[in-house]
Amino acid sequence: MLPPGPRGSSLALTYRWLRTPFEFMEDCRERYGDAYSFKLPGLPDLAVFSNPEVVKSIFAEPGENLHAGAFNRSLEAFLGNKSVLMVDGKSHARKRKLLMPPFHGERMTSYGDVMLSLADDAIDALPEGAPFAFHGPMNRIALDVIVRNVFGFEPGPREAEVRKNLSELLEIMTWPPFLLPWVRLDAGRFSPWGRALEKRRKSDEMIFDEIRRRRAGGTPHKDDILSLLLAARDEDGSEMSDEELRDELVTLLIAGHETTATALSWAVRWILADSEVEARLHAELESVGDLTPQRVQALPYLDATVREALRLCPIIPIVGRIAQSDVSVGGFDLPKGTGVVCSIFLAHRRPEAFPDPTRFYPDRFLDKRIAPYEFFPFGGGIRRCIGMAFALLEMKMVLAKLFTRTTLKLEPTRPIRYERRSITLVPSDGPRVRLVERHPRVTRRAA
Repeated sequence: MLPPGPRGSSLALTYRWLRTPFEFMEDCRERYGDAYSFKLPGLPDLAVFSNPEVVKSIFAEPGENLHAGAFNRSLEAFLGNKSVLMVDGKSHARKRKLLMPPFHGERMTSYGDVMLSLADDAIDALPEGAPFAFHGPMNRIALDVIVRNVFGFEPGPREAEVRKNLSELLEIMTWPPFLLPWVRLDAGRFSPWGRALEKRRKSDEMIFDEIRRRRAGGTPHKDDILSLLLAARDEDGSEMSDEELRDELVTLLIAGHETTATALSWAVRWILADSEVEARLHAELESVGDLTPQRVQALPYLDATVREALRLCPIIPIVGRIAQSDVSVGGFDLPKGTGVVCSIFLAHRRPEAFPDPTRFYPDRFLDKRIAPYEFFPFGGGIRRCIGMAFALLEMKMVLAKLFTRTTLKLEPTRPIRYERRSITLVPSDGPRVRLVERHPRVTRRAA
């Protein structure tokens, strides 16, 4: 038996889910409680939960019955069928083992150095005088970080071509209706999906060409993620196929670009709206001296600020699994094929875990330890996002540079609104900021 939920026009529900998912989820919780269900055309019934104990039980399931890959199937057209997000069981465990090493250890320091440098470049390019939408510069930083740290391209003509192709692909793929399978109809270049497929084809040619070039030249010792994945081996010594590498690279691109840019945009919006938070952040950064990845990573208030931004406006509203057989969840006996969903947004707004939940208050992450089933912007259990540490690192490096080198002013805005760009929910006004002051970049002193 599914939890209760709205059972009106499927088109009306689809419109609300695509246009105003936060309000839709809040309305459902107010009407039906911590568990509710709804149905969208072309997708399974979705049973949504936000109670921490239920979330904990879902995350604790070892993936034998609740399959996240099956839930993510609507993204296959973007990511390919060999992505770590698309597979379950032993295939997922194998891929996760191959993909994890690049996101740990000393390699993160080298990524952080690149992020700090790219943040400096972006700050140098910020427009002066007139207000501008902040999401644009953050999108460019996030893409540059991926081109350099994931693909390993150095500045030059080929890097510029790669960035242009990937940027065009990412932009066209953010159209929200593409999330619905029945919208993805290829009627040639005069149809939205036909144009998207053409952009994907060009990007795939570029990615496969780079994989072949790197294989032909060997895999020299480099810290970029593509080099590390090319060198990765299974226990039997086998390597990842070109198709696997393509799907994992595109996953890192799509999952790590718009999401991080949006998270940074929300963080800046909340920081600039609270003078006390901004002053404390400035004071903590001024105490550091030269910015290094290690020093920035160790800043407690910056870390709390990043996490509070991810709590208040999670970049994606839900994570889910598909039940492979009948299952009992949260007191409901759900039939096989049901989408078992954890609402990140609703869990992050529970007053029992986060008093005064609509307030931006980083101290809540300093005052107590938050359980991983109360705060889970990157999902949880065996399916927690592999790139979590990378995304948190990038947010900290960029924010540290921004609030060290600039004074920004938040422009008067309408009430806080957002818009959907594919799976992410971005501030609808950018947010609009104005550069008041920019300090010159500082060359790091030798140790």
